[in-house]
Order: sequence, then C-alpha cells, then structure tokens
Amino acid sequence: MNTLPAWDLTPIYPGCDSKEFLEDLHTVVQASKALKADLEAGKADLKQSIERYESVLDYLENLNAYSSACLTTDTSNPLFLKAVSQVEEASLVVQNLEVLFLNHLAQRDDEIEKRTAEGGDLQAYRFPLQELLEEQKHQMAPELEALASDLARSGTDAFSRLQEAMGSSIHTQWDAETVKTVVQLRSDATNADRNVRKLAFEKEFALWKAYEVPFAAALNGVKGTTLTLDKMRGFASPLDRSLFESRIDRPILDALLSTLEESLPLFRTYLKKKARLLGLPSFSFYDLFAPVGKEASHFTYEEAHAFIVKQFSSFSLEMGAFADHAFKARWIDPESRKGKVGGAYDTSFPLAKQSRILLNFDSTYSGVSTLAHELGHAWHDSVVLPKSNLLRTYPMTLAETASIFSEFLVFQGALAESSGEQRLALVEQFVQDATQVCIDILSRFYFETEVFARRLEGELSASELCSIMEEAQKRTYGDGLVEYHPYMWAAKGHYYSSDFSFYNYPYAFGQLFALGLYEKSRHAGSSFPDQYKTLLAATGSLSAREVASLVDIDLADPGFWQQGMDVIATYIEELCDAPLH
Repeated sequence: MNTLPAWDLTPIYPGCDSKEFLEDLHTVVQASKALKADLEAGKADLKQSIERYESVLDYLENLNAYSSACLTTDTSNPLFLKAVSQVEEASLVVQNLEVLFLNHLAQRDDEIEKRTAEGGDLQAYRFPLQELLEEQKHQMAPELEALASDLARSGTDAFSRLQEAMGSSIHTQWDAETVKTVVQLRSDATNADRNVRKLAFEKEFALWKAYEVPFAAALNGVKGTTLTLDKMRGFASPLDRSLFESRIDRPILDALLSTLEESLPLFRTYLKKKARLLGLPSFSFYDLFAPVGKEASHFTYEEAHAFIVKQFSSFSLEMGAFADHAFKARWIDPESRKGKVGGAYDTSFPLAKQSRILLNFDSTYSGVSTLAHELGHAWHDSVVLPKSNLLRTYPMTLAETASIFSEFLVFQGALAESSGEQRLALVEQFVQDATQVCIDILSRFYFETEVFARRLEGELSASELCSIMEEAQKRTYGDGLVEYHPYMWAAKGHYYSSDFSFYNYPYAFGQLFALGLYEKSRHAGSSFPDQYKTLLAATGSLSAREVASLVDIDLADPGFWQQGMDVIATYIEELCDAPLH
C-alpha cells in the first residue's frame, strides 16, 4: 500500500516558532495598536484606515489558519498549543480594534455614502461598508463590548468547551473487554447489524441521560446569554441577528422553509422504503444511517486524484486544473494518524493566497466525495483570495455553494460508472445525506426556535429540552420513524455557540442553492462555468439575494428552491422503484 502524502505548510511559515511566524504575530499586535491610536486621535484617513484594518485581518487570519492547521495534525504538540494560544491573545487586541473601527466608520457615514456611490473611489466597498455600518448600530458601548468579549471566555465559550469535552469523552462499558466513548457509539449508527445499532443507541441514550444536568446547564447558559446580548445590541431576536449575519431576509428564509415543509411527505416515503429495503417492520432513529446496497469500488488516493480532476474538468477545465495543482503541490493532508483530528476541513491563507485541506481518507467513495467537497471550498477560496479582506468574507449561507456543487459533480461521475447494487448504494447515500440536510436540519430549526421562546421565561430542565427535541423530530420525520432521539440537543455542538445561533438552516440553503445552480448549468450552455466563477467571486461583496441575481435567481421565490428539491426527488423516486430482496 502506498504511503499517503502529508501536506506542505512551509510556503506559509517554516514553523510555529519560526522568525517569520513570530514577526507576523508581532505585526498584528503593533499594527492594531497603531491603528487604534490613530482612530482614537481622529488622525485616520478613511481609505487608509480601511486598508490598514484589512491588513491586520489578513495577518491574523493567516496566523490563525496556520497555527490551527498545525494543531489539528498533532493535537497534543505543546509547540502547536502554544502557537494557538499566542494567536488567540493577539485576536483579543484585534477584537478591541474592531469596535473602534466600526465607530470610526459610523462617524464617516456621509463620506462613505458619497465615496461608495457609482464612480466613487470606494464603490467596490459599497455593500461591505454598509453592512459594517449596520453592524455598528448593533454594537454596545466599547467598554461593554470589551466586557462581553472578556466574560465570554469564562462564560459561553466555557460552556461550549464543556459540551465539546464531555460530548467526546463520556463513555460506557460495551462488553466485558471493551469501553466505548459516546462518539464511538454514535459511529455504530452505520453498522450493517441492526442489533449493534440498537445496542449502541440504547447505551448512547443512557449516557446522555446520566449527564443530562451539566449539558442542560450549559445550554441554558449559552441561550440565556445570547438572548441578553442580542437584546442589548438591538436585535429583535437571535433569529433576526442570524438573518443579518447570513445576508438574507425573512422572505428568503420563509421561501426556503416552505419548500422544506412541503417536501416532508417525500422524505417520509423514502424512510418507509428504506425500512423495506432493510427488511425491517418499522424504522427507528438508529436505522437512519444503516447501509443499503453494495459499497462502490474502493479508490486509491491516486485514483481519487484522477477521478476528481476528470469530473471537475467535465464542468470547467480551469476548475479541474486547480484541483490537479492542489494534489501535486501537496495542499492536502489525507492520512489518518495518531494525534490528528477526525473529520475534514478546508482552510485558506490570505498572505500566501493558498488553501490547505485536511481529511482522513479511507479509500471509500465517501472519502472521495469528502475530498471533492473540500476541494470545492478551496476552489471558492482561489476565486476570492485575490480580493481584499472586506470583499471576500462570505456568509454561512453561501459558504457551502462550491463544496456541494463540486461534490455533486463527482456524484454524477460515479453514477455514470455504476449499476445494480453499487448504484443503489450511491443513490441511497445521496438521499440519506439530503434527509439530514433538509429534514433533520428543519427539526433543529424548530427546536432552537422553541428553546429561545421558552428560555425567555426561565431555565429549561433536561426533560423539557428532550420534550421539545422529540416534538420537533415528530413534526419533521413524522411517521417515517417510530422511535426518535430526544437527546440530540446534547449531542450537537452547534447549539452551544453564542456567536452562531440557528447554525442549521444555512446548510439547507447551501444544499438546495447548489443543486439549483447545477440544474441551471445543465441548460445554460458553455458560458455557465464563467458565470459560476463570477457568482463565487461576488459572495464576499454582495448580499445573498444580489449574488443569486447574477445568474437570474430569485431567492424569495419558492419555485427556485423547489428546483433543488426536485433533484433530490428524482433520486428518491429511483430508490422507491428499487426491487426488494
């Protein structure tokens, strides 16, 4: 077996203790302090202050991405831990600068209006500066923002770390010889043996119940703080803040939600069919991820490289060449090894204008799909990295566009080369994933909406949280399931972030937006790859509505979202027509 390559980070920095890394760390702090002093003294020119602020952000993001990348490949390395801590300290200085910078913009709002108008020297910055001015209106006094930032470290951030630590380490006896953590129990959800899945679910349930008090306390702390701070900052609700940060409005969200809700019967039909394919009398939560069909062919890393480049090139030669370069330049770290984190991610380096991808490649089609997903993110990076900082920062709603689009290109290529049980496995995996992104995500949205409403009246007990969770799942999964998972609120770390409330609907947005774009590409001809690249380039400098309008899409029209859902429906119908064995 060939040894998998490790990524090459040396073009970014020689090391976490290198002269270059430490110099950039010093630059962030000193440049922040210098700009802060000029802003306080009223000496800063508008354009120069924007450029200086962007430079600080570029250095900080470069340092943060590098130190985090190092740590995720060796989580106990003291040098990497120290580097991450150093960058966190520097980021506090930048956070304090941000408050002053926004106040500086607010004092120049008339000047900004003139200079960002058509023909003005800051015209390209019109949307991001208007967005920052709106953000400033939701900013507390500088001393209160500093206090909130400081308290978060021992408050909401600590609650989040508690959930993360407990949610990965609590464990139980599996059998006479084996102890399993809750993470290992949850991974048994993909086991082909239903007895194993059921036992793992029961033991997982018992663990959450045994530790429900600290999890409930942490969630109450995060949601209570969020409600207080969002109110202090002038947001009508946490959802109001989420919509602002996602660069969408309520009509767009309503159009998306209505499409999801109308699709519920379709997904329930799929769940009932999957039960029959598995030969089950009924379907429970622990059956959702059970395998169907025969796993597609295994891929070596080299085969994955060739396959992905081929599929990307079938859409855009430029995109295919980019993926090929990422492999050859060792931008990817695919090997699973001790000390390396699980999962996968893409990260970018503004100063080097490069990306890096971490994953744990396992030679399955799923591993190839994950790699394509992350390369899609990297392609998005490559399109926006030439732009200045404030023109390339895109919201969560648009963050998954390129990744899901790329993943779907590879899915189409895999389908074209498969048949029988292998095709069945591919189609079922796609529909299974879509069920999570559409139906489970909707249940999470319902849950969080109700929790915020009830948390206004006081703290919620663990049993109340379980009840809200189960009701949300019944509203979405309906009679597709006979047994639910009332402790998903304890298992999902997204609920424990004060900075990102409603960390759910953007996933459904991304899925259906990307699939809708793919459908558009099928009918748009050879010009679409260039249109697609233009769209990605605009994700940091326009609202989501304006970005979509570049390819004549109206996000407030449920008909557009239905186009994406129709793609999923095609594969659900194929699955429902599959013969039983």
